[in-house]
Amino acid sequence: MTSTHPTMEQSLKPHVMLTVHNAVATISLNRPQQLNGWTLPMITAFQGAFAKAIADPEVKAIVFTAVGRYFSAGVHLAGTLKLMHPRRLRALIIEHNQQLFETFLRCPKPILVAVNGPAIGAAVTSATLCNGIIASESATFSTPFAALGIPPEGCSSVVFERLMGAEQAQRMVGPAGWVPNAEEAKAAGLVQWVVPDEQLAEQAQAIAEGWVAQGEPRRYPADIELDELLAVNARESVDLANAFLAAPFLRHQTGFLWRKRKRGPAVMFVLLWALRPVWARWL
Repeated sequence: MTSTHPTMEQSLKPHVMLTVHNAVATISLNRPQQLNGWTLPMITAFQGAFAKAIADPEVKAIVFTAVGRYFSAGVHLAGTLKLMHPRRLRALIIEHNQQLFETFLRCPKPILVAVNGPAIGAAVTSATLCNGIIASESATFSTPFAALGIPPEGCSSVVFERLMGAEQAQRMVGPAGWVPNAEEAKAAGLVQWVVPDEQLAEQAQAIAEGWVAQGEPRRYPADIELDELLAVNARESVDLANAFLAAPFLRHQTGFLWRKRKRGPAVMFVLLWALRPVWARWL
């Protein structure tokens, strides 16, 4: 049986599309011109899509993918951090980061992530919290935490090592900043399937329908228990908030945004950086 939910699609546009076919919900990030970066509206939209898919008794499995040449450029930091009292800002960073990954962790239905192109940061780490990853041949996987001056997030401080081993995990999250392509990611244990770009949607649907037929349960990476992942996510969220308000990260973001000619956000970060000796005592 084939079904669609036009009202779902309409309510989530222009950020996300949601369709249901043969008991499989496909959630597609839909801002290709912005490289499907995770702004707050984008995050809110796909969280809403997950909630709808979970609540729909017809849906037995979920495919999470994207439209365009990028899967996602990751969290758009300049669009998610705002000037406010530093203690409140720290609390919001902890809350939002924890909730972001709990969107995936607390989903009771099996999730297949279909990576259609470059995936960066949280787009990679969240994918590893799902049942499996299928990648197109043009996909790449980047977690530039060391370059940004921030610690690992999305449970990657634990999950990466258990999936890939300590050496490969450190190559990705450490100073080397290894960015494996699809085949390299599969060889490392990060990805389970690699297919030609034009076959990604079809093959993802077939795998998900197979899960439905077999009664695939919700599984977590390397057989890690959900409670452990929730605890890791909570700890990493605190570490991330502390790093976001530290001088190296603020300095890096100021230079990055200025080079990108994003003057407004750059000024916000330079103010946070310059005034840090004053406000840091209030954290």
